[in-house]
Amino acid sequence: MSKGIEIWYKNILLYGNRFGVESMALYGYWRCSTNLQDQERQVIALKEEGVPEENIYGDKITGTSNYGDREKLSKCLDLLEQDDLLILEDLTRLGRTMVTMLVEVNNLIERGVYIKTLDGRLDSSLMNEEIVRLIVGVMGYAAECELRNIKHRTAEGRAVAKTRGVKFGRKRQFDQYQIAEIMKKRNQGEGYGAIAKSLGMKKSTIQMIVKREAVAA
Repeated sequence: MSKGIEIWYKNILLYGNRFGVESMALYGYWRCSTNLQDQERQVIALKEEGVPEENIYGDKITGTSNYGDREKLSKCLDLLEQDDLLILEDLTRLGRTMVTMLVEVNNLIERGVYIKTLDGRLDSSLMNEEIVRLIVGVMGYAAECELRNIKHRTAEGRAVAKTRGVKFGRKRQFDQYQIAEIMKKRNQGEGYGAIAKSLGMKKSTIQMIVKREAVAA
């Protein structure tokens, strides 16, 4: 647990009832795409901050996915109560757009929930609400710009790759031997249905392969 969180936590335990705080809890949320190492890194960091394992939630989805797809985030947010502390790696865990970030942070502020990011940019327990909203707005705008830049660079990279003959799209599911056998049977006059039956494939698949090979020839 970091020194700042430790002091804050002890103060709540020692003086919470004096200010009408009956209970508090630490919660953590992680989000990653498919990288297991990234997930483990975030979980370890949250545990080091003192978040109990049972209070750590996470989703394996992309940053551009719909908010409704983040089942664990929704569950975590629903559990938060006044004076609880939510710890995140950074605010992009809540969303990649300024609007999404502001909406979620404002909701948490109104509910009396504190927010801390592990990147050191935000700790609402040490800031007034106006400063928190200002920081979130700036960070949300920066996240939007970065996401647009990533998409732009990706599009440029694909365009350059295409000029070099790189083909994109779904990889072929059949090897060259199967394709050669299909074309051989077709050239010998066999029907699509007969070829499909003999090779244990769908008729539509045979038609698609024949059509594709004819175009490529």
